Amino acid sequence: MKNYLLNIMLDVVPQPTESLFRTSGKIFVVVGILTIIFTLITIYLVRLDAKISKLENKGK
Repeated sequence: MKNYLLNIMLDVVPQPTESLFRTSGKIFVVVGILTIIFTLITIYLVRLDAKISKLENKGK
C-alpha cells in the first residue's frame, strides 16, 4: 500500500498541451500577453474613474 501511494504521488506525467507550451517557450508568450491585457484594462479603468470623478465634482 505504501509503495502504491508513493507511485501515485510521484507519477507526474505532463499533458500533451502542457508539454507543448513548456518545451516551445510559448507559455511565456501567453503569460506576457495576458499581463499586457490586464495592465491595459487596469490603466483604462483608473483613467475612467478619474474622468468620472472630475465630472461629478464639476457638477456640484
